[in-house]
Amino acid sequence: MKNKILMADKSRLVKQASARNAQVVTLDMVAQLAGVSPSTVSRILNGTAVVSGLKKTAVDDAIAKLGFVPNPMARGLAGGRTLSIGVITQAIDSPFYGVALSGIEYELDRAGYSALYVSGHWDAKEESKCIDVLRSRRVDGIIVLTGRLSDQTLKTCAKTIPVVVTGRSLKAPGLFSLNFDNFEGGRMATQHLLDLGHRRIVFIAGAPDHPDANERLRGYRAALEAAGLVYDPTLVLAGDFRESSGLQAVTQLLGQKCSFTAIFAANDQMAFGAALGLHRSGLRVPRDVSLIGFDDLPMAMYAAPPLSSIHESAYELGCLAATSMLQLLNGVKPLGQVPAPLLVVRESSAPPLN
Repeated sequence: MKNKILMADKSRLVKQASARNAQVVTLDMVAQLAGVSPSTVSRILNGTAVVSGLKKTAVDDAIAKLGFVPNPMARGLAGGRTLSIGVITQAIDSPFYGVALSGIEYELDRAGYSALYVSGHWDAKEESKCIDVLRSRRVDGIIVLTGRLSDQTLKTCAKTIPVVVTGRSLKAPGLFSLNFDNFEGGRMATQHLLDLGHRRIVFIAGAPDHPDANERLRGYRAALEAAGLVYDPTLVLAGDFRESSGLQAVTQLLGQKCSFTAIFAANDQMAFGAALGLHRSGLRVPRDVSLIGFDDLPMAMYAAPPLSSIHESAYELGCLAATSMLQLLNGVKPLGQVPAPLLVVRESSAPPLN
């Protein structure tokens, strides 16, 4: 008899929700239909509940039957949160950071959070302004994709709001960092060219005040030293991680009539520019000059010829940054680690002809 009454009550709730479209379906109605407490429904919606599969299924079924639409702002304010995460990128149109933003968005969306993006343009002052803007929007946490903010600034910021930063190795309360082994990646790229028989290897560097660029240069030098080769500064040219700087570097090299058989560009974008410079000078890759990049952007496999590169998954980096932030917000110590660099060999690198 009791079961029949409960079934009748649940049937009544469903009918009321269907018949009265103007009435907002409440969280309490979902909880009553699912046979759980309202707080359990709230925790399931926030992704913080540890419940049995049966309870979660019951809540999901109740939401579907009643047509319940969660109000993110109301949920966030009730828990003292806005359910939004600030993300400081450097250039939204960057092929690398654009992919990373996709990973961040995917993980945050699954947890019911939204991302608020701002660009720092590789300028510490601009990035500081970005932090102020994000604080004014009351974001629950801030993800910083590399950038040029000082370590101390990030540590200070983390005292009042959770911070996840990439491209650093930092430890501080409320802060978690994710760093890629750029040194090893630079060493692997250079070693690949050395193993093919190249000895005059050009390195197109990134910005000199960029930690990733410095570590990749350090890896390049370490590989040369291990091979018993003397470091030649005339084979190292400055770049800025953009295609135009790769083109400019090759133009400068050829104008100086510098002898070389291979080029290691500190990122794929500069490698694409270098390839264009070689093409315009009548040099073919890899017949005349071998070429390797860094990052393994999605378009690397579609270059002509397909570009050898050091794989660094921007999408996975974004996913790790987002999940680490969610863990910080839930009082869980993040343990995520960026995968080690991986050499991807394609048709742009080959043994020298002579």
